[in-house]
Amino acid sequence: MLKIDNLTNEIDGKAILKGLSLSINAGEIHAIMGPNGAGKSTLAYTLGGRPGYDVTGGTAEMDGANLLEMAPHERAAAGLFLGFQYPVEIPGVSNLQFLRESLNSQRRARAEAPLSGGEFIKLAKEKAALLGMDMEMLKRPVNVGFSGGEKKRAEMVQMGILDPKLAILDETDSGLDIDALKIVGAGINTIMRKPDRAVLLITHYQRLLDYVKPDFVHVLADGRITRTGGAELALELEREGYRELAA
Repeated sequence: MLKIDNLTNEIDGKAILKGLSLSINAGEIHAIMGPNGAGKSTLAYTLGGRPGYDVTGGTAEMDGANLLEMAPHERAAAGLFLGFQYPVEIPGVSNLQFLRESLNSQRRARAEAPLSGGEFIKLAKEKAALLGMDMEMLKRPVNVGFSGGEKKRAEMVQMGILDPKLAILDETDSGLDIDALKIVGAGINTIMRKPDRAVLLITHYQRLLDYVKPDFVHVLADGRITRTGGAELALELEREGYRELAA
């Protein structure tokens, strides 16, 4: 599904990723943990195609296609979803309008017929119900006036509607209380834990992994993967911290 080989990049001339390699197969959930400044969010933004994250070496492929040669909207149409640590607000644009346009844009890029208004509303209701979100929330402007937890739920609804092959979720547990964390975790499992889907979870803490059990946990330090293990590695990190285990 995703194959990264010796990826390097820089931001404003400063090297951040320093030879990162990672492979994720369909049906797998991988978690990346590491200290602040290790390059976790940089990896997510680089894979998503955010401007300013300049790749200086290595490769990144999804289903054999070169991600680094695609524009961000082409990566999305190919099935990549990027969940942000801090979802942005878009005043004047309702969630329903935003999501329908996003979905139909991707469908057109894949030579698929766009959904009608009725078909889309049915889909939106189904996905909102998975995350315990009232449809009235989706009629409001994107994330405007939403709490941190509501923004993350709305983003998970977006993921459910777009139905990506690969979801990269950058600290999606940030700002969530216990109840919201359970709902978001259940949503990730329901939407993405499938044989033809894959997830890359980026997090500081083990608590999300209580609800979304990863197949592999990786430690990212100073721009490289320094250690890989099973779900038990997250518990070890929680006990011992990064200082000893990231070396």
